[in-house]
Amino acid sequence: MPANFHPPTLSLSDAQSMAARLYGVTGTAKPLPSERDQNFHVQADDGVEYVLKVANSAEERATLEMQNGAVRHLAARGIDLWRVIPSLAGNDVECVTAPDGSAHLARLLTYLPGRVLAQVRPHTPELLAGVGDLLGRIDRGLADYAHPAAKRDLKWDLARALWIKSEVGQIADERRRGTVERFVALYETQIVPAWPSLRHSIIYNDANDHNVIITGCGVDKRVTGMVDFGDMVHSAVVGDLAIACAYAIMDKPDPVSAAAQIVAGYHRAYPLTEAELAALFPMIAMRLCVSVVNSAIQQKLHPANKYLTISEQPAWGALERLAAVSPQFAHFAFRHACGLPASPTSPAVVVWLRANAAQVGRLVNADLKGDDTLVFDLGIDSRELGNQTDLADTDAFTRQLFERMRLAGANVGIGRFDEPRPIYTTDMFRIEGNEGPEWRTVHLGLDLFMPPGAAVFAPLDGTVHSFANNTAPLDYGPTIVLQHTVDDGRLTFYTLYGHLSADSLEGLQVGMPVEQGSEIARIGNFPVNGGWPPHLHFQIVTDMLGRDGEFPGVARPGQRALWASISPDPNLMAGIPAERLGAHGLAKEKILATRAKYIGPSLSISYRKPLKIVRGSMQYLYDENGRKYLDAVNNVPHVGHSHPRVVRAGQAQMAVLNTNTRYLHDDLVQYAERLVATLPEPLSVCYFVCSGSEANELALRLARTHTSQRDMIVVDVAYHGNTGGLIEISPYKFDGPGGAGAPPHTHVVPMPDDYRGAYKRGDAQAGIKYAQAVGDAIAATRQAGRGVAGFICESLLSCGGQIVLPPGYLTEAYRLTRAAGGVCIADEVQVGFGRVGTHFWGFETQGVVPDIVTMGKPIGNGHPLAAVVTTPEIAASFNNGMEYFNTFGGNPVSCAIGLAVLDVIRDERLQAHALEVGNHLMDGLRGLIDRHPLVGDVRGLGLFVGIELVRSRETLEPADREASYVANRMKERGILLSTDGPYHNVLKIKPPLVFTKDDADFLVRTLDDILYEDELVGL
Repeated sequence: MPANFHPPTLSLSDAQSMAARLYGVTGTAKPLPSERDQNFHVQADDGVEYVLKVANSAEERATLEMQNGAVRHLAARGIDLWRVIPSLAGNDVECVTAPDGSAHLARLLTYLPGRVLAQVRPHTPELLAGVGDLLGRIDRGLADYAHPAAKRDLKWDLARALWIKSEVGQIADERRRGTVERFVALYETQIVPAWPSLRHSIIYNDANDHNVIITGCGVDKRVTGMVDFGDMVHSAVVGDLAIACAYAIMDKPDPVSAAAQIVAGYHRAYPLTEAELAALFPMIAMRLCVSVVNSAIQQKLHPANKYLTISEQPAWGALERLAAVSPQFAHFAFRHACGLPASPTSPAVVVWLRANAAQVGRLVNADLKGDDTLVFDLGIDSRELGNQTDLADTDAFTRQLFERMRLAGANVGIGRFDEPRPIYTTDMFRIEGNEGPEWRTVHLGLDLFMPPGAAVFAPLDGTVHSFANNTAPLDYGPTIVLQHTVDDGRLTFYTLYGHLSADSLEGLQVGMPVEQGSEIARIGNFPVNGGWPPHLHFQIVTDMLGRDGEFPGVARPGQRALWASISPDPNLMAGIPAERLGAHGLAKEKILATRAKYIGPSLSISYRKPLKIVRGSMQYLYDENGRKYLDAVNNVPHVGHSHPRVVRAGQAQMAVLNTNTRYLHDDLVQYAERLVATLPEPLSVCYFVCSGSEANELALRLARTHTSQRDMIVVDVAYHGNTGGLIEISPYKFDGPGGAGAPPHTHVVPMPDDYRGAYKRGDAQAGIKYAQAVGDAIAATRQAGRGVAGFICESLLSCGGQIVLPPGYLTEAYRLTRAAGGVCIADEVQVGFGRVGTHFWGFETQGVVPDIVTMGKPIGNGHPLAAVVTTPEIAASFNNGMEYFNTFGGNPVSCAIGLAVLDVIRDERLQAHALEVGNHLMDGLRGLIDRHPLVGDVRGLGLFVGIELVRSRETLEPADREASYVANRMKERGILLSTDGPYHNVLKIKPPLVFTKDDADFLVRTLDDILYEDELVGL
């Protein structure tokens, strides 16, 4: 600090007095943060808001006048940030004296409303692009602004950043000191010589996350301003962008992607030059180096100030993450963000290879252009791979591939380029991205499956660039990289050959010439193929990114196009006919457009940004790029998505017979016998149908036929199915949008909701009190001269908001119904088959036995199977001469699948598992109540769980917008949830029963993080 530096020491009353005396503004002052000055938020009596800025004693008037002039200059160009309010004397800058006698310069500015970026989470790609956009517009607006005060000596000016070179020794940690020294060297070799080629003007120079102003919330959040122009300086324009990136990446696991989003926004507003893009990465790193060196100096000057140590940690974290990044790759990422070819030479390489395709020689001793090749589909959505995801049984996989080649008469099997593969969805390929985890699933090469020992040939003249025997973390064996210089020396690119035999590296030397057509290697056996079937991985590389021998063979989906520029399609050299390689599936945009044209518009789509799901395995779903989502909401795949045992049962029976129940078949009676064995007496007669809606529709017919009555009693907000008859007994539908209200024969009773309803959870008689409404409905029916056919109720209320019925509710409701001559229907479509943990059926938790039980969803683990089970007495009434027949209900395939589901529940002890994991999950979720006022209630049994979000625990105002926000954010973090309840404010959790305690912990931990985000904590 300058020798005459003296920070202001004004009290709040001093600030209020100054505002009134100098500016005629009377009101209340509050302090605002500032490093060197004093800032006050002044709320005037007339409601207008201002900022009173009192500079430190060393600040020069010319510097403040430069800032004032800059904002006026920007406003004249349509960039209206804040304005300077002249004093009563007509001055933009006033000289004031503090109580201690020190002299200071003061200004009054208009207040810029909103929150600073540091208070906002998450930093979405759109928000970061907005930071870049506004900064780009500011720099564009300042391009023709000049002021003599801008030519000043400022330690934060990247033009003077090499001052840290003599101070690096202040960093005590040797490893960290080495990191800074490497980036200083990078700056010296790449930026110092290029400095004259960069654009220069006055720049803002301080786009840190405490100076960027955000307004709005949710998807409407946007960057609206920047404050504190105190670091303005005349310097390289790209330095402004580098500073913004340096601050934004400090807490990001993937700093390059975060910076690229800011770069994209900046470039749209103020296009960057090639020289600036090349300089950007070293300048970002250098700004962070300046920050940590300055912190080290300050710590020695002020050793008692612990805040200095804490505040520098994010900068060190960012620097260490940047140290693991190839500067060339970062440069390519920034080019890609600007809509340029990521690799500058890639377009020329592609053009040359296309023009010289006939000159490219063979890769292997087989004609890849002929008919003796077989293209494999090894993608995420492949039906050839069955329901495997990790392909752990590599022996079986190898036999499968080579048997298919034998049957097709193929000498070579082809694995495609740019194909996302399930083999790469294991933890080894997981990367923490800024929007959640990603997996490096996209294949960057071409695979040629051949017997081990098959010869590999050089397709062009070249030299040996590098080679390596890659053994860790995955043994994928020797790799050779050849360098090719073509077009009279004007163009260089590389070819990579992986999974080679160990002896392929013998005698190789870097720089060794290789002739076209010469044998350079042989295909290795299983160990050097990562356990996969023997094959050659062939890849084109336009820039080796400073690597030798080892080079990525798979990429993250989020960087798919970037890597496709660095490693273009190897078929440019292999020459396999394009029609034989096939397509990779429809883009989401194409599906949405076609769906809008051909699919009924009333069919909704989950999530604000829809998912394309192409594979499921146990508790996980996979999108078209192989991103793995923990499925915490789909209760249909009860024992796990594509459970192998269930799949095999269906496949085996489908291969033999599938017909209707007019013929005798073992599985129908065996399944009925097994299903009835799970139920109490006298429930013993089965009807098999295809969906829960069919089951409930049939239950209505049974009840009405047995009682000769039509009226039904239903619980408010219930949903029992999509047929016309069921819509009439589903308040969730008939009282919702497009509904016509309850028909005369439907009587709605209040939900027995002991959190939100009239009778609360602490009332031991709540269940009986709620059930009295059933008696009232019966009385109303009698008064109208009619009887009651029945009472239908889910054993736990799903659409009602994951409600666990209070004790005694069904006991009393059933007693009243039966006393009136009606039958009692338990809708177990959502909650049956062990989900509640303590019992196999939800109604058992109430200690009752219904007259009719309906089942669907989990019964077939996704196969269209459902059932109705009733008493012999009701079945006899239904046997009135009108045959009941369901074409597909109870067919042999459905029964085989149903039996397999029961076997898995039993053999894998999934009911007990649901209880243990469900209790663990609810314990974790209840821990959120103390930390997050938004969480009003956590309730459930087993793995049927609801989290009700409220804006006030006193008024129970539903937090519907917040619940939607949470569900969408959980999806972005890799967990699928949904909302339910009459107010759409309940997060529902109904995962496959194979959900684990680790999954539960991941869910709770992620939800805890999201509930702290600015959208939900009221900042």
